[in-house]
Amino acid sequence: MSNETITFDSHSIDDTYKLGALLERFIPDGAVVSLIGSLGTGKTTLVRAIAAAGGENPQDVSSPTFVLIQEYTAGRRPIYHFDAYRIADDDEFLELGPEEYFDSTGVTFVEWADRVINCLPESFIQISVEHISDSSRRYKISAIGSQYQNFLKILADNSNFL
Repeated sequence: MSNETITFDSHSIDDTYKLGALLERFIPDGAVVSLIGSLGTGKTTLVRAIAAAGGENPQDVSSPTFVLIQEYTAGRRPIYHFDAYRIADDDEFLELGPEEYFDSTGVTFVEWADRVINCLPESFIQISVEHISDSSRRYKISAIGSQYQNFLKILADNSNFL
């Protein structure tokens, strides 16, 4: 498990979309991204920003809270967006067939991933979102396991583009 974390502060929706563009550019195909944060911190907004940077219509990206998974395929690569908020336990999450998505070339985002942490692959990208103020958020990005250590280095090396 990595102890290295890269932190980005967003002071506006524009900042979040800039971060989304940076992440979309460097998140590897097939990556699983854990999104952790309390209600209203902007987990879905970040997914919307990443999807928009990849060519998806941002208005088509919504929280999958009630449908549990949304699939977006209009961008340069598929995006799979899970929401584990209403998931009762690991078994219920596994019934959704996340392994198929995890093994694809698309990028899989799991909101409330801390609720199903045992169902995630050995290596994944973790993004924790913290509410700072009405318009500010803090994004802490970590590579869990060894697979995404290089991604974290590339992200750090290119963070001056924000």
